[in-house]
Amino acid sequence: MTLDVEKCYLAILARDGRFDGVFFTAVVSTGVYCRPVCPAKTPHKQNCRFFPTAAAAEAAGFRPCLRCRPELSPSVPDGNLNSNVRRAFALMQSGEFSYYKIGEIAAELGLSERQLRRLFLQEFGLPPIAFAQTQRLLFAKRLLQETSLSIVDVAFSAGFGSVRRFNTLFRDRYGLVPSEVRRARISPMTETIALRLAYRPPFAWQPLLDFLAMRATAGVEAVSGNAYYRGVEIEGHQGWLKVENLAEKNSLLVTLPTTLTPVLMNVLARLRHMFDLDANPQVIAEQLSSDPRLAPLIAENPGLRVPGAWDGFELAVRAVLGQQVSVRGASTLAARLAQTFGEPTAMPHEAIRCTSPGAKALAAATPEKIASIGLPLKRAATLHALARAVAAGELRLHAGADAEATVEKLKAIGGIGDWTAQYIVMRALRWPDAFPAGDLGLRKALGEVGPIREAQLLRLAEKWRPWRAYAAVYLWSSFSAKGNNAPDNKRDRNGETG
Repeated sequence: MTLDVEKCYLAILARDGRFDGVFFTAVVSTGVYCRPVCPAKTPHKQNCRFFPTAAAAEAAGFRPCLRCRPELSPSVPDGNLNSNVRRAFALMQSGEFSYYKIGEIAAELGLSERQLRRLFLQEFGLPPIAFAQTQRLLFAKRLLQETSLSIVDVAFSAGFGSVRRFNTLFRDRYGLVPSEVRRARISPMTETIALRLAYRPPFAWQPLLDFLAMRATAGVEAVSGNAYYRGVEIEGHQGWLKVENLAEKNSLLVTLPTTLTPVLMNVLARLRHMFDLDANPQVIAEQLSSDPRLAPLIAENPGLRVPGAWDGFELAVRAVLGQQVSVRGASTLAARLAQTFGEPTAMPHEAIRCTSPGAKALAAATPEKIASIGLPLKRAATLHALARAVAAGELRLHAGADAEATVEKLKAIGGIGDWTAQYIVMRALRWPDAFPAGDLGLRKALGEVGPIREAQLLRLAEKWRPWRAYAAVYLWSSFSAKGNNAPDNKRDRNGETG
């Protein structure tokens, strides 16, 4: 990746938050690399070197700034990145793979370890293990600086197999032992942890929160004031989440119990995807604004995000439940399903009483039992087939999965058409080019006297690649502004949620 030195230097002079995570500035006189928003005195241009990733800066021998803390930067899901490299990034961020098991990530992508290494070298000049290792070390660094977790908990939360290995790598990379990175004053151990997740401005928080509030599953999730709440269970670890927006810091504040410490990296990765925190709104807006149909929508509501999902299976279930019913009706059915098949949970928010049912729970039930919540038996059978496919590992609904293959696998399940499949891939897999072209709301938003044809919409959308999902969100927002509740209350010609 080639960076324009002049533009990068102007960005750090302005401390422009839109470039946070797009590049990092290494200062040769100090041996430190920083974010573009670092509050320290701006170094002279001749002392600056610019790198596209933190891993590249560390590979060149620089250590992270303790003041601006590069580990807080959002990452860059460049639309021009090789699709397998993009998927590998998502898997590395998930925390589901140990940093040294690159072979497992390659296998998940259907590649050999050698092929994946070659792709990373072509894109960045660095092997994938350099990115994975930097990801783990920076995550450990932020836990050391922001929490009172023990060194042991920090090491295992960051995915290291042993404390000794963690200590050695940390000291070799940063020239400090982990205990030296601790803040001078550490609060006593508590039952909760609070961490910040950065994003690039502008960020249309309220529309995103409104979207989630309208579709919240009662008992599982809730929106109250400026915050989103939900109960969660990951790999047997149960807990709750509270997410608030800190607009003045371009960050979300996440509060969660220490019971989720063993899966903390996974939790934060899911939240980054759910709230689309790694989006680069400037890049997206520049391309989509070239279309006069979208330009006024973007100017009116800058920084719209594609709403993600906490769990891909949960989102897929909601999409199926929403077929042929209103948003409110789908929410009612989702609440009944959670009450019947979910697990009870304790949370300091009275509205949260249970977790969303997982694939194994629904796969173990009969279609008749699922239908007892008030569903047609045919739709209950669709949910059962979906659950069995996910529980068996035949269908993966997470960021990093192959989007095109997932669409085809979803459509192979009776009762799931192209709209539902594209909608699931858009929100669960975080695929920025997903596009439910059969959606009636999208076709109406672009029609002057009525909905345009699907084929015509697809032709128009070609110029929006690779950001068609964002174009859909802007068009849905314009349609909703006219008094509609798109996308959920409209149907495509296949009868799916539209």
